[in-house]
Amino acid sequence: MAYDPQGFLKHPRVDLPKRPANERVRDWQPIYLRPRAEVVSEQAARCMDCGVAFCHSGCPLGNLIPEWNEFVARDDWATASERLHATNNFPEFTGWVCPAPCEAACVLALNTDPVTIKQVEISIVERAFDDGLLAPQPPDEHTGSRVAVVGSGPAGLAAAQQLTRAGHAVTVFERDDRIGGLLRYGIPDFKMPKDVIDRRVAQMAAEGTTFRVNTDIGPEDVANLRAEFDAVVLAVGALAPRELDTPGRRLRGVHQAMEYLPFGNRVQAGDIEVPDIDARGRHVVVVGGGDTAADCLGTANRQGAASVTVLDHNPRPAPRNGLVNPVWPSAPSTRGVSPAHDEGVHEAWAREVVEFVGNDEGAVRAVVVEEVEILRIDGRREFRPVPESRTELPADLVLLAAGFVGTDVPDLLTALGVEQTPGRGTVHIDDRWSTSADGVYACGDAARGASLVVWAIAEGRACAAAVDDALTGLSELPEPVRPHASAL
Repeated sequence: MAYDPQGFLKHPRVDLPKRPANERVRDWQPIYLRPRAEVVSEQAARCMDCGVAFCHSGCPLGNLIPEWNEFVARDDWATASERLHATNNFPEFTGWVCPAPCEAACVLALNTDPVTIKQVEISIVERAFDDGLLAPQPPDEHTGSRVAVVGSGPAGLAAAQQLTRAGHAVTVFERDDRIGGLLRYGIPDFKMPKDVIDRRVAQMAAEGTTFRVNTDIGPEDVANLRAEFDAVVLAVGALAPRELDTPGRRLRGVHQAMEYLPFGNRVQAGDIEVPDIDARGRHVVVVGGGDTAADCLGTANRQGAASVTVLDHNPRPAPRNGLVNPVWPSAPSTRGVSPAHDEGVHEAWAREVVEFVGNDEGAVRAVVVEEVEILRIDGRREFRPVPESRTELPADLVLLAAGFVGTDVPDLLTALGVEQTPGRGTVHIDDRWSTSADGVYACGDAARGASLVVWAIAEGRACAAAVDDALTGLSELPEPVRPHASAL
């Protein structure tokens, strides 16, 4: 196909095809279908190859988006894959679950629909796997240095792959029984199938990365860790959940979201037949309005919940007409926007929980909520209850998806001598990804706080470059990002 520089004037945006909501809610197969190659090439041709490509700044990885768009438009999928993987170790991860800040920053979004960047990205990597283009890349030489990576989410995997390819002997420690972190146990299978993790882990193992699962690194392991490895990378995530002190919180049937979601993954993996926390036939209330809440919503509906109500203390966002971005090139608010919301939900905006009400057996039976309004006091947002607005919602199962407040391994950090950032629960790092402990580094959610998979990969890559530089004195690994200011 010949590249058409006026493609954006000729072709409308065509999004990834989705399975019908009433069909997909009955199973756990992926929501999105694979588009035809000619459709993807046409969509790639909509890229204007801007003189100043704001999609670069919108993407934390600095993906070479106009370059691989042009190669796809020219039907040169192999070169497109090379340019895509030049900046992103795992474009299938971002292709499945990234909210695409690059699309919000696309110059087309100033007055029309942006390029379907995610669609092109996921299509490139799937085509590359199909065509056998992603062979392992073991290093030509070994440095003799050993690096431990604690945590196998996207940040840990990105750091590990970069360091292995640089010639270091890398061991990844994971406390769960499978590699992947929240990608494995947290993100539902219908949102991202798990075989995409398995094939990358196989690639990394063939390159020389060692994986040790069912290995929970604790304070008692610090001495051996220090003795065995020349550097330690902490990619432990930010899994400490935000807790509520609402009356009735300890009633049976009130759970944190991350107590609930992994059971869905384990059922699909064949580990168990029935989830320990099951929404089947229950009236479910989800507290929170972000991605985790949407994952709970989709999971509960697939388990056969009688009803699902999602509570968000924010007001309902104003509807957007099309994909024109009113705050270009920044990403607009997307609260509540998820395919899961098309599958059946009662949305309760501007509501906060007042009390969880139990029955005589000590199980939750209802949630008392009240309307709230937002006031600005000294520049700060404050939620104030609306008088006479309390109502009671039936609830047999309550899932708390109110966010995360930092790492959940404080004892390990203390044993390593690693300082945490006051008030944030995250690991304190300097501008070279180093913690307060010599030879210990941190990246991803562990230092940034709960964030996007694209940030995790970018920080894993940058942290790997800093570790490689410290061990060898000269690193040729790319550094896509600097540590976030709030992590310093």
